[in-house]
Amino acid sequence: MKRFLKIIKRTMVILLSVVLVLAAATFFYMRQAKFGKAPTEKRLELILKAANYKDGKFQNVHFTPDLTKGYTIGGILYDQLFKKNPRRNPTSVIPSIKVDLKHIPMEDNVLIWFGHSSYFMQLDGKRFLVDPVFSGNASPLPGTVKAYKGSDIYHADDLPDIDYLIISHDHYDHLDYETILELKTKVKMVVCGLGVGAHFESWGYSVDHIVEKNWNETLHLDEGFTIHTTPARHFSGRGFSRNNTLWMSYVLQTPSMKIYIGGDSGYDTHFAEIGTQFGPFDLAILENGQYNVAWHAIHMLPDEVLRAAQDLRAKRLFPVHSSKFSLGMHAWDEPLIKINEFSEAAGLPLVTPIIGQPVDLKEDTQTFKEWWKGLN
Repeated sequence: MKRFLKIIKRTMVILLSVVLVLAAATFFYMRQAKFGKAPTEKRLELILKAANYKDGKFQNVHFTPDLTKGYTIGGILYDQLFKKNPRRNPTSVIPSIKVDLKHIPMEDNVLIWFGHSSYFMQLDGKRFLVDPVFSGNASPLPGTVKAYKGSDIYHADDLPDIDYLIISHDHYDHLDYETILELKTKVKMVVCGLGVGAHFESWGYSVDHIVEKNWNETLHLDEGFTIHTTPARHFSGRGFSRNNTLWMSYVLQTPSMKIYIGGDSGYDTHFAEIGTQFGPFDLAILENGQYNVAWHAIHMLPDEVLRAAQDLRAKRLFPVHSSKFSLGMHAWDEPLIKINEFSEAAGLPLVTPIIGQPVDLKEDTQTFKEWWKGLN
């Protein structure tokens, strides 16, 4: 009996030691700059006054559960680790085109997609960059969420000076530390949600170049250029912090166009409300990928993406959030296959360029190949 108790005691000591070592390693690892900083002082003061900030965190317009009823974190982790998810990652090389972004004539009105939710727009003489991720990884753990082969041909060095860097929220697949550092000398102004500016300031950006906004505000950028900040249905956070910064969508109005920048969002009434207030839109850019019934409240399924575009009264739909990283468990090309079927049935034109292919923002009859067909 004594021997058995000694074995139990020794085992408990070993387990406790392992737990303490892991806790210490996690603590020191998460002190790295890539995790950013929580909002403090003036930023925190603004947050505390926000009507959509309650009980120590930002709130969605309507109740938004982390998981759909009937699902658990344990069950999802089991599915991710042990369940076979066919074709979750492509074995084919993702097709792409390398364009000289620095020498696109300023009179050209183009959009260049970099995969997932990263894209560059040159419109009416101004340059916009949205949620750039060029490090090849969408996770704070190196090599865990790697970009597909062929999808990472663009880098921060390829970009010209940027008038407005627009950030939807601070998740790693939208706010990439390495990329943001490399862009520091090129960005004239950062536009983001409340609290997100704390990350930029901690990474060396000047406070004068950072503009934080709450939902339902208006920012006059330049003559003829306006951003209206609008809600999304999602969440935020880096490290163990959750919902201490705000997730956003945006209405971008230029002298000649109106574009909806959707960020990440589950389906909700805000799309119809934004469509009524600001629509119709020349182009709606909406997330379509990394969805799952288990987290249905925070990411749209493809049929909901179409419904959101219709709610917004969009003339064209550009589905993003696919073709670069696997964060969901569906086949990598399923989002494009499904949204293509739904849009054809509804008669809504899709914008589906390959990575790097110039999209003519003023040519609403431009057509695109179903480039994902035939790839494995």
